[in-house]
Formats: sequence, C-alpha cells, structure tokens
Amino acid sequence: MLHKTRGIVLKTTNYSETSVVVQVFTERFGLQSYLVNGARKPKAKIGTTLLQPLHLLDMVVYQRANASLQRISEARQKPPFQTIPYDVAKRAVALFLNEVLYKCLRQQSADEPLFNYVFNAVSWLDSTDRMSPNFHLLFLLKLSRYLGFHPASPKPGQRFFDLKDGVFCGQLPAHPLVLSGPHTTQFANLLTVSFDQLDTLRLPLADRRFLLGRILAFYQFHVDHLGEIKSHEVLEAVLD
Repeated sequence: MLHKTRGIVLKTTNYSETSVVVQVFTERFGLQSYLVNGARKPKAKIGTTLLQPLHLLDMVVYQRANASLQRISEARQKPPFQTIPYDVAKRAVALFLNEVLYKCLRQQSADEPLFNYVFNAVSWLDSTDRMSPNFHLLFLLKLSRYLGFHPASPKPGQRFFDLKDGVFCGQLPAHPLVLSGPHTTQFANLLTVSFDQLDTLRLPLADRRFLLGRILAFYQFHVDHLGEIKSHEVLEAVLD
C-alpha cells in the first residue's frame, strides 16, 4: 500500500552496481530501510544527490508489514537546503549531527515529537543567517529530552552535574564523570535557551570543546551501543 510521509535521510549504502539502500527516519513509520533501484544511474528518478545525509524529504512509499526493505515510489527534497551544502561550518555540524542521529535513532515505530524536533532543528540550521558555534551543544541537549534522559534544571546549591546518573547534585560524586565549577553553570544555561537565543550565550573555545566531550560521555551512558562519535574531531577543527 502507498503512504505519504516526511523523512530525514541518515545513511545511504551501495547495494549493487546501480542501486542503494537508504536508511530514513520517517514521520509515520520511524526508522526504515529503502531499496532504491537505479539510484546511481545518471538520470535516476530518485538519485543519490537526493539521498544525502540529513536531507529532508517528502516521500511516497510502499510499506509492507515485517519487510526488512521497503521501497520508495516518489521523493523530493522539501525544503531544499539553501546554505548547509555551501557553508563549511554548517556542513561540519550537519555531518556531526547525522552521525549522532544515525547511532541514536533505532526505533521502527512512529515518534512524531522526536521527528518534528529533528526536522525543525535541521530546517532552522539551514535557514539561519548566522549559526552560533554552540548550536550542536544545544541540539544534543534538546534531543536528549525526546530520547528520554533530559536532565531537570538544577536547584539552589546543586553545584555539580553527575553525568553517569544524569542529575544535578549538591555533593561531589565518588566518580570523575562530573561537571563542576563554571562548566556546571554553562551546562545549566544551555538547558534554558532556545536556538534563537544562542547568541546571548558566550562560551570560550576551550569550554565549548570540554562540554562537547562531556555531553557525548553523557550520551554514552544513556544510549545503548552508542559507541565512539568520530566526526566531532572535524567539527572542532572548523568551529574556532
């Protein structure tokens, strides 16, 4: 049966000489794998240029219960990217976000709030005139809410953040996986701002890199089989 759905491309893998398998996080069906025959041909109806990571799609798909591979009848990029492919910093951020999302989004069932968050955040990144160098930090913290482990705001006297338990606390934990001092304050401030307010938050380069490493450690504790995120090294080289 044919269904209309929006989708976010996560990964495309060559399948044969001319075909690919593309993994798409869809609005209606969650994470799905689609076989696209002829995608690598020069005049393909659905070509590989359309199936790039984080591309936002309008799709018409065949959906069969219990099938490991589905098929796409129609697809178009909507909205088409205006800046991400041409902006070095945005492109590096998109590469990083794509790696995190690919390793986090495993559910094969609809999750419209999660889908809408990612879709709208990527759209915002493409449309903004000036991307804050803290965008990826806020994206990860907001994403954690939809993944089920977003921390509550700190209460007075809670000067530490326990990365392992995912909570602010007043006493230093007995393990080293903790934020303290100014980093706790910076982390707490990130929890309170929107993407439009990010320019009001100033983080020195060293602190931003430290917080990214700690937020990724936070994710590793709360996302099963997340593994190592490698693209943040490219990100750090670009965002100075």
